[in-house]
Amino acid sequence: MNTRVKRLVLPLGGLAAAGLIGSTLVAPAQAAGDTATDPLAASGIAAKNVVAFWLNQKAANLVNASPYETQIVAKHISKGGPSPDSKPGTVAPTGNGGSGRSKNVNLPKTTGKVFFTGSDGRPHWCTATSLQAKYRNLVATAGHCVYDTESNKATLDRWVFIPGYYQGKAPWGIYVGKQAFTHYDFDVYEDGDRDYAFVTVYNGIKAGSGTSWFDAAEWNWQEVNKATYDKYSQYIRKSKGGKYYVVKFTDVGRLGENVGGQGLAYNQKLGKYVYVFGYPSGSHPDGNYAFSGKTLKWSYGKTFAAKAPSVKAEELVGVKSSFTGEGSSGSSWLLNYSNARRIGYLNGVTSGVADTDGNNRIDTSVSPYFDGELYGIYKAAANVWSGSIA
Repeated sequence: MNTRVKRLVLPLGGLAAAGLIGSTLVAPAQAAGDTATDPLAASGIAAKNVVAFWLNQKAANLVNASPYETQIVAKHISKGGPSPDSKPGTVAPTGNGGSGRSKNVNLPKTTGKVFFTGSDGRPHWCTATSLQAKYRNLVATAGHCVYDTESNKATLDRWVFIPGYYQGKAPWGIYVGKQAFTHYDFDVYEDGDRDYAFVTVYNGIKAGSGTSWFDAAEWNWQEVNKATYDKYSQYIRKSKGGKYYVVKFTDVGRLGENVGGQGLAYNQKLGKYVYVFGYPSGSHPDGNYAFSGKTLKWSYGKTFAAKAPSVKAEELVGVKSSFTGEGSSGSSWLLNYSNARRIGYLNGVTSGVADTDGNNRIDTSVSPYFDGELYGIYKAAANVWSGSIA
């Protein structure tokens, strides 16, 4: 599968309606069974320098980042699709989303944007969500939002997750990726049926007292020796009067403790309804401007089988959705979503969108089928500690 920053147009073999019921630290750049894992920011100083890239020039890279785009075009309808490879199972969520009833859909606190630099060296973003894990430190998104499918140099660079991000605001802090996990077949072969990834993140940090990253006047500084000073990026260090200073980051705690973590559901039958939460952006193929990408949106629909053999994807899941392809990659598909608690069970992540009836309007999102092999990748990631960088 080729995931490009510019519009990705891939033929989809078909969409068909069907029925839905009912540690140890992993060494970098290795594969154990189906699991492939690679480092993102391997040390605290490396993680702080990642943050420096996003803080630079009043958070210009955050504000000006463009969405990754993913579009699949359906040509005809055909039968087939995924099937369970073992017994169905779930992992319970942890909630931190509030309570109370509402006639409207209460948006989850777990969803946010992941920012990274692509193979073009420019800043981009996808959608992602916080997922329940032993150390409350796990993020789930599309595989192509973590692994570089353009230059094939393993992972994308400067990877961070900001739940609730809005125009430079980080209400619950910024979380730097530490270790990435995906299926071996996606890492090596770009198998579209395995276009998912899990990322352990360090504790969240802030650089000042507010939620904005724009104003360097808000930042706190600490004096350090010259050797320490030399390890930091120029954007989060300063010297004055023969003394050396670096930004003093504040630890805001673990991701799951701040926003909660969605549960996980795998080997589920098709046909149940899911909520899809994401940050779609841009226009439909006919030019109709649909979404800004600035605010979290939702759609709701029943899952069904889908195929995309031309991109080595034979067992995808589809759901009717008008989310456009820009920014919606990695959107969370939540089964049994509780509107009061704002939590449910992750049962898909958007890997592409499609216009299935040829009217130049996006009408379908697709995801890899969550099976037992995915659960194995999840388990490998969910038991890895990351810790603090502040």
